[in-house]
Amino acid sequence: MGKKPVVGEVCPQVDLSGDNGWIPFNAQSLVGASLRFVSGESDGNRYRVRYYKNADLQLRARIWFGPETEGPAGHSHGGAMAAVLDEVLGLAAWAAGYSVVTGNLNISFRNLLPLHKVVTVESRVVSAEGRKVMVHGRICLGETVFAEAECLCITLPGQ
Repeated sequence: MGKKPVVGEVCPQVDLSGDNGWIPFNAQSLVGASLRFVSGESDGNRYRVRYYKNADLQLRARIWFGPETEGPAGHSHGGAMAAVLDEVLGLAAWAAGYSVVTGNLNISFRNLLPLHKVVTVESRVVSAEGRKVMVHGRICLGETVFAEAECLCITLPGQ
């Protein structure tokens, strides 16, 4: 089991750099500077996130899962992984020009995600018809996939 953080203690800095060809992406420019559950704290003990786009304009994120995401001993809680997928897949739709909310999020958990790991979240819009926008994504580290998701997003009325 990982060491529990002391209240007020901040975990060490982590490298959230993107791969070659990844372009830093400012999510706040789309959705505002409100405190979001996942990406609201840049140096907290829950998550640390940096967003990117690649050459294909698909949204990517480097995310560190800290001790405050713990579920099974030493691993991230499935709900913490679900929150990440909800935010990243929704932002992928926003980055593609769709102002949306999540209508349905379907997740398949594949492997336990160890705490204190920096992982990649890949996402892409796969279709759009009327007010429905379908986005797929996954949380992975190298060849290891921790979770895969498909998100049915619904465009906001009047958009």
